[in-house]
Amino acid sequence: MNFQNYIKNIGFLFVAIAIILGCQDMDEPALGEYPLDGPVITIVSPNPLGTTQIQTLEDVASVSISFTATDDVGVANVSVLYDGSEIANYSNFEDPQNVVIDDLTYDQVTNGTHTITINAVDTDGNESSTGTDFTKIAAEPFNPLFGETFYMPFNDNFYDVISINPATEVGTPGFAGESYQGSNAFKAGTDNYLTFPATGHMTNEFSATFWYKVDSNPDRAGIFTIGNEDQPESRNYGLRIFREGDANNQRIKLNVGTGSGESWNDGGVLNVADGEWVNIAISISETQSVIYFNGQEVNTANLSAPIDWTGCSQFTIGAGGTTFSYWNHLSDSSAMDELKLYDRALNQTEVNEIAGIVFYPDQTAYFPFNGNYEENLTENTATVVGTPGFAGESQSGSDAFQSAADSYLTYPIDGLFTNEFTATFWYKANGNPDRAGILVVGNDTPENRSQGFRIFREGSATEQRIKLNLGVGTGESWNDGGVITVADGEWVHVAITVSATESKIYFDGEEVNSATYTTPVDFTGCTDMVIGNGGPTFSYWNHLYDSSYLDELRIFDVALTQEQIQEML
Repeated sequence: MNFQNYIKNIGFLFVAIAIILGCQDMDEPALGEYPLDGPVITIVSPNPLGTTQIQTLEDVASVSISFTATDDVGVANVSVLYDGSEIANYSNFEDPQNVVIDDLTYDQVTNGTHTITINAVDTDGNESSTGTDFTKIAAEPFNPLFGETFYMPFNDNFYDVISINPATEVGTPGFAGESYQGSNAFKAGTDNYLTFPATGHMTNEFSATFWYKVDSNPDRAGIFTIGNEDQPESRNYGLRIFREGDANNQRIKLNVGTGSGESWNDGGVLNVADGEWVNIAISISETQSVIYFNGQEVNTANLSAPIDWTGCSQFTIGAGGTTFSYWNHLSDSSAMDELKLYDRALNQTEVNEIAGIVFYPDQTAYFPFNGNYEENLTENTATVVGTPGFAGESQSGSDAFQSAADSYLTYPIDGLFTNEFTATFWYKANGNPDRAGILVVGNDTPENRSQGFRIFREGSATEQRIKLNLGVGTGESWNDGGVITVADGEWVHVAITVSATESKIYFDGEEVNSATYTTPVDFTGCTDMVIGNGGPTFSYWNHLYDSSYLDELRIFDVALTQEQIQEML
């Protein structure tokens, strides 16, 4: 090559470089820096976390599949696989840079765990793939109780297990990451909720029950609503269950439409800081609505006429929805579990049974100790002395009671005891300290054992004897009870029965000892019951605080029989 041709070629090269640089947008990545990993695939359903569970009575069911595929140069082809076999193939997209598939249904899903895989290729030939698992299980035939028409257990899915139909998802409702029962409760979240056809659920009487762990952010929300779709802001039709309040307290309310008007039930208040699951029941007859918390009635309201369902076609779960979003009753961030609907007004006994809460005849006090010190029959709270606490475990419910040094609970005995009574509780013994008061009712005169009673323990690090001392007016009666082996670390059901002439102590329904006397128990001068300590009237002989675990304390104003005690186990 001569010198002139060399200069000419160099000139052409500089011109080509200039042209290339002039055509490139310098705000974009340099040529060769674009990723070559194919389209970005986002699976919406089945749940990309692999938690979707389909339950049907049939052996073969359907699954809804939705996803997006995006790519800067454009998506050329998408293939959908079910357990490795192609079930759908897409190409020639209207918007190849943003592909949305939200209408794919595969109807040959059998019982077991399956994998949905999405493969996508862009116009440059770059491929990408992602997948998720889901499970189909055979649902057991369901036996509805008390006129139950709808049951959504929220076990990682949004299915009504009575009709075996899924709810419609608006937005991206999700799960709470915890549950009262089963695998995962419902949590709507901002701008999300569920809807379900209301056909078959609208009768002159109506009830709803669910477990609820309230979240105060936002400070108000719709929980469950059925409204007139043609008159969105009319409260003369359907019903609205919702909450209002602040960061500390949230009031659960009910509004019922009666055609020509509305009825308000201001319900009751949940303490947000408790962080507890609460069973909420709404019972509506033709003339009255009742709201229950944990089986206890908190408020009633009268109805001038039965519920009017005119124009109501669907119910909304987790928000005010299309008919009750005003006044900021939007989506709920609280956790909801075990939602059930009924075609009749439930009574209190039925509400208790549905919630699994047992209230026995002749019972005068019940402390379940679910992380609180509330007596459930009256909803009054025991007085706290010192700093007692909780066990971090329980025999039933969420958290048993555990006392601490210089600490205990007191509760007034008015209406609790007669000359005959029974005390029952679940107990996990701790041998340190080697003796303690458990349940004590004493005369205000210290060291007087002629009145009231004292349930306590004595022993060693390996064995603890549960005893009873009973005041019978002019003297006392001793029942030396039985021994619990500390090392077993087991919950033991302890029952103390006191008749007019005899006391008995039972462990797990079996009698371990009895004692007789000629005069009934005398409660003269006794005012309070002490839980978890000897307290002011029985702190001598070192019967101080109890570090054992105590759960499900119940008091009865009769001496229960052995058969009745065994029925409680």
